[in-house]
Amino acid sequence: MIKSFVVEFWGFLRTRRKYWLLPIFIMMALFGALIVLTKGSAVAPFIYTLF
Repeated sequence: MIKSFVVEFWGFLRTRRKYWLLPIFIMMALFGALIVLTKGSAVAPFIYTLF
């Protein structure tokens, strides 16, 4: 499911030549993963020390 999304998204970026969307999408995914990791996990105290 995720692999098909990535393949379709990459095809969209290539056809429409919107390569500038890729860094935005990557940063949104990283911040989303950061939020998921900090929500009630053992990793949370280590992530809070980064900021």
